Amino acid sequence: MQITVTVNDVEYTRDVDSRLLLVHFLRDTLGLTGTHWGCDTSNCGVCAVWLDGKPVKSCTVLAVMAHGHTVRTVEGLERNGSLDPVQEGFVACHGLQCGFCTPGMMMTARWLLDHNPDPSDDEIREAISGQSCRCTGYENIIRSVRWAASHEKEAAPQ
Repeated sequence: MQITVTVNDVEYTRDVDSRLLLVHFLRDTLGLTGTHWGCDTSNCGVCAVWLDGKPVKSCTVLAVMAHGHTVRTVEGLERNGSLDPVQEGFVACHGLQCGFCTPGMMMTARWLLDHNPDPSDDEIREAISGQSCRCTGYENIIRSVRWAASHEKEAAPQ
């Protein structure tokens, strides 16, 4: 089946098997390996991407369901050669840890800050509750999101 999907502002048309998962389309067909593949059951959340601006677990979405839609992956957070403040925050506050959950955490954190620029720790915890960190290092992730929020607030025009 032929699909056309816009991924990180680039339109792709490809022939895909109707059973192909979006996570595999992104990784294997497009070579965008930033989206990780974890549990394949939607429990871990490491495969989170945006579909039409909303976070989804790409292991639960068929590639054909993305036909005609827009997908953003962790590679799409970087703009004009600069890291997104969420990416910077994960580096600055050691939120990367082993890196397995990082893409899903970053995509969820970016979505949160786009909708709530000054979240509380509890709101951050609630937002990332669909993602599992195998390092159990959620504190560094929460600090990373807070760092991004405070740096975005400082950079915003007064």
